[in-house]
Amino acid sequence: MKNKEIIIFMPSIEKGGVEKNLFIISDHLCKVYKKISILTTNGSIIKNKKIKIITPISNFWSKQSRFLKYIICIYLLMKKSFSTRKIIVLSFQANLSAIILCQLFNIKIIIRANSSSTLWAKNKIKLFIFKILFKLSNDIIVNSLDLKKEFDAKFNVNSNLIYNPLNKNEILKKSNKKIKFNFFENSKKTINIINIGRLTEQKNQIIILKALKSLNKSIKFKFLIMGSGKLKVSLQKYIRNNGLNSSVKIINYHKNPYPFIKKSDLFILSSKYEGLPNVLLEAQVLKKPIISSDCPTGPKEILENGRYGLIFKNDNYKDLLKKIKHFLKNKKKHQKKTTKAKKNLSKYDLKRNLKKYTHIINKYI
Repeated sequence: MKNKEIIIFMPSIEKGGVEKNLFIISDHLCKVYKKISILTTNGSIIKNKKIKIITPISNFWSKQSRFLKYIICIYLLMKKSFSTRKIIVLSFQANLSAIILCQLFNIKIIIRANSSSTLWAKNKIKLFIFKILFKLSNDIIVNSLDLKKEFDAKFNVNSNLIYNPLNKNEILKKSNKKIKFNFFENSKKTINIINIGRLTEQKNQIIILKALKSLNKSIKFKFLIMGSGKLKVSLQKYIRNNGLNSSVKIINYHKNPYPFIKKSDLFILSSKYEGLPNVLLEAQVLKKPIISSDCPTGPKEILENGRYGLIFKNDNYKDLLKKIKHFLKNKKKHQKKTTKAKKNLSKYDLKRNLKKYTHIINKYI
């Protein structure tokens, strides 16, 4: 049925890597297929007029918790399924609920997993449920090789590896935009550090602050955290209580973070788990040295086991501190690593990975 509508299921559009991929993928799909819709509570964020938006009438839902957003969007998907079976679902969130609903209505569903199951499937009962339901999906897409290995072994599936499509030209172009930002210092005596991510337990920015607290008396630094989230107040409290006010700044997420990355000397990723962190790829495009946690999954793959950046033990601020000191003593060596890293980004190529999405969708349309 060539006239099938492709519904991208993304109940909660926030600010991060998953959302960037959503926009890149949906913009591509609307060039290939006639009917593309995004089902979400945050419809006002979508600017592409070629994409149909399926969203609640009231703006009330866009301000609610993820759980409530999932419930209303499952209801909207069910309502859509009652009216027509000529749809294919590409699910970015609430995958289990979407799978169950699509099974009930005999609708093809492709799910996209974007983070390690280390935390959300470690319970044996949950693992059993995930094992059963994942097999009911028509296809599973994962975004890193380590995540594929994890999913295939843990859930006994054969997932499809599609790396996050990386638009290098757009990143370089946007990085040249002039910004008024005087926090970073243009001095050889100061190291400018940046972290970009939601202020949540997953992103774990607190361990960077703990490491920098130990550096505070010996090294002059400026540390910028770009993001928003429920831990903002507690992070600010830690900054105040430990005398880091003049050295650390938290700002809200910017649509164009690249000029900020460009102005920095070092990018640090502190996540407890990931899928394939876009920010590391973006930092590589802008030739920035990287220190990353050895979290599942993605960083080790992007950094080629330390070939293109430093890796510290997951959730270990003391090891992070060691890696920061190592970087400071060997800046020229690590800058050379970034040049090599940029040359190794071809597997994340935009066109190559977007074609893989259409290849999978074509099996069902």
